[in-house]
Amino acid sequence: MERITERLNTLLGGLDMAGSWLAPLALRLLLAKEFWDAGVGKFHGQNWFGDIQDRFPFPFNLLPPDLSWQIATWFELIGPIALVLGLGTRFFSVSLSILTLVAIAAVHAGHGYTIAEGGWKLPLIYLVMFLPLILSGPGKLSLDHWLRGHYLKAERRLWS
Repeated sequence: MERITERLNTLLGGLDMAGSWLAPLALRLLLAKEFWDAGVGKFHGQNWFGDIQDRFPFPFNLLPPDLSWQIATWFELIGPIALVLGLGTRFFSVSLSILTLVAIAAVHAGHGYTIAEGGWKLPLIYLVMFLPLILSGPGKLSLDHWLRGHYLKAERRLWS
């Protein structure tokens, strides 16, 4: 029995180690793809925010539709690049979550909890996917992790 427990602990330890590298990367890559596609669509499309500006929650309803369109477009283009690199992951995860909450309020809320009819189910899934990145960070396979380790080493040398 002791040997089984030992093997199980070894297996679980290996999965924990792999998870700290691969799970956040998978989340980052999937979210990056989805938001990149939305950003490219906005970049090449026509601004339709004027039609729904009155449904934007405060304070976003105070911005001119052209400015809102530019902000959404560029966050949906720059954010995915940052997520792929794992650079500024928490900042862009929070920013894209806020963008998603505005989209739920302005676009998806009236369609119910469905994917097929443009409801809020898929945006809610994105918000849940952002939570581990916001709360636990980008994982070990990221520039954020490397920079943090590099900065901490430099800080320790400075104070020693």
